Amino acid sequence: MKTVKAPWAASFALPLFLLARVEAQDLPETLPQLSFHLTAHPWTPLKIARDQYLDAIEGVCRFTIQHQDAHGAVIDPFLHREHQYSTPYFAFAVGTLVQAGRALDLLENGIRAMDHATECFAKGDAGIPDAHGEFFLAALPEAVELYRGHVPAEKIAFWQARLHTPREQLVKGGLNNWRTYAMKGEWLRAKFGLAGHDDAVAFIEESWLHGQQRERIGGDKWNLYQDHTTNPEPHAVEAVGRGNLLALIESGYDGPSSAEMKKIVERGTATTLLLQDPSGQCPPNGRTDDHVFNDVLYQLGFEVMAERAQPAGDHRAAGQYRHAAMLSFQSIARWRRSDPPWTGSYYVTKNHLDPAQRVGYQPASNYGNYNGAVMMHLAEAWLARRTEITEQPAPTEIGGYALAMDGKFASAVANAGGMQMFAALRADTSKVYDIYWTALGVERFARVNWDSRLGPSDGERETKTTHGVTFAPTWMEDGRWIHMADVPERYRGKFSVQFVHPLLVRCAIDYAPYKGAGPSFRQDFVLTPDGVLITTRSKDAGEFGVTWPLMENDGDALHVKIAGNLATTTYADHRDEQCFLSPTIGTAVAETDAKVLSTYGWLLPVRSPAAAGLNQTLVYPRNPTDPSAESVRDSLRITDDGFQSSLGSVHGTLWQTRCNI
Repeated sequence: MKTVKAPWAASFALPLFLLARVEAQDLPETLPQLSFHLTAHPWTPLKIARDQYLDAIEGVCRFTIQHQDAHGAVIDPFLHREHQYSTPYFAFAVGTLVQAGRALDLLENGIRAMDHATECFAKGDAGIPDAHGEFFLAALPEAVELYRGHVPAEKIAFWQARLHTPREQLVKGGLNNWRTYAMKGEWLRAKFGLAGHDDAVAFIEESWLHGQQRERIGGDKWNLYQDHTTNPEPHAVEAVGRGNLLALIESGYDGPSSAEMKKIVERGTATTLLLQDPSGQCPPNGRTDDHVFNDVLYQLGFEVMAERAQPAGDHRAAGQYRHAAMLSFQSIARWRRSDPPWTGSYYVTKNHLDPAQRVGYQPASNYGNYNGAVMMHLAEAWLARRTEITEQPAPTEIGGYALAMDGKFASAVANAGGMQMFAALRADTSKVYDIYWTALGVERFARVNWDSRLGPSDGERETKTTHGVTFAPTWMEDGRWIHMADVPERYRGKFSVQFVHPLLVRCAIDYAPYKGAGPSFRQDFVLTPDGVLITTRSKDAGEFGVTWPLMENDGDALHVKIAGNLATTTYADHRDEQCFLSPTIGTAVAETDAKVLSTYGWLLPVRSPAAAGLNQTLVYPRNPTDPSAESVRDSLRITDDGFQSSLGSVHGTLWQTRCNI
């Protein structure tokens, strides 16, 4: 049996818990770091070769040439017109392939794309599709350099002459992540002699100090970028703004604020190691979440940081970043298409539903531009990855942390031994693009070496009915059942941490009305490497229970079973399975009339009842070789200070597990 005792745990829990409580201006000089390096589950390096990035890029490029017109423009297969930045991003990706000596037959396609994109650029924002001048500015200066040596010098000079368009004709004043594209792009123009150095520095400094960019990321508790486009803040778009600022520093920005920028963006990227799920996904919540390109943005940031840590002598951190980048890359393979004529492209959002349904899309979400984002940022990741670095387990595979984000993100994460939970402590109360982007409650359960789509990976609040589904309390009110995710206008959660160790985490969420009336609830979570035991209590609720969110269909029907006090879902027999089971007396009820379509697919809420004022649920993500859900349920016994089962036991701060974990 593996045993963990309290004294060892307490020495680690205290520093991290204190970090979670201090204000932004009081944070320590060092980046958030974990003191342990061993994993609870067997670990092996992924050994993903750098050229596998090129394989993925080439697949998207070969798909894209089917949609390139005679002028070089990339035409969206659903919109039937050129859209946003699809063409320059394609040109960048082809240039990367050619630079690597790959896909030389695509060179002419890349040249035509460069001809068209630079022509648009020369006309200013009015000549750029959908007025996306900032995005063209960030991509084209470096794209030109990728073709150097592969096209005549006259062609390079021709493109460069077109890239002298005054910044005022390209940048329209947006102060969210769009401004970071302009900062990155203007510095690249200066670097390659396409704009004056001093003028570029003045623009970047003005944007940083007086254009909100410093306060958006420097004022955040963990130096995550606040886009201010949804409330709570979007984790997906966070990676855009922070990533562009990291790219600015990586490309050698030397303005007066460069040292401050470096410190802030490196710390923010270190924080995201704790937010990545064990299968490599970016966290949910906020505008444009659950899009495939989100994970590529994490991959790119981690590759940049790996290459920064290695020469600094921090080989362990470098190995963690490299492995985390590989996890992100591995993650997106689940949404790569192999069905003609879409072969090589990626679904826009993380499901296998018909893209024409636009599930989880914002208005900007389209097939051409977001496949463009995938290939462009994969190309940047390939270019960033220059050094062979020995992989190390990523923090998300080790665990030993529990922390809340800045209040503007209003999210919390906890991880023990690679078993992660991610929760939204408040949610949208108004729609953005006719969507509620964040759902109140625990949205994600994920485990190392397990398909986190089953988790589920996100909750949902349906736009028209306002019905929501997350793992959270549910209660009877005025003759009908209310899900916590239904009522973010009334309720919020408060996250607290009681104990933290790499193999055992105890934390809680207290839900209470902040407007109006209603019962209060407390959910106590005990995380171990095998699963999560949740005890839900209420002193003032009448009839209540807990919602189990079952992934039912993501374009492919899953195998769902509900029997007694057990519910499971899996993509196929003898594959990974998510299991919700309860020792509480009562029968779980499938609320088939309350299904919601999340970005990942259809979620079926299953109501597990409370008895004598409490409900106890074990969330058990299992591999095919793990004990069956039925055997774990039958062996589960709740004790005053924990539980025991065929998986192992928890007593206070002592965790014991089976030897073959």
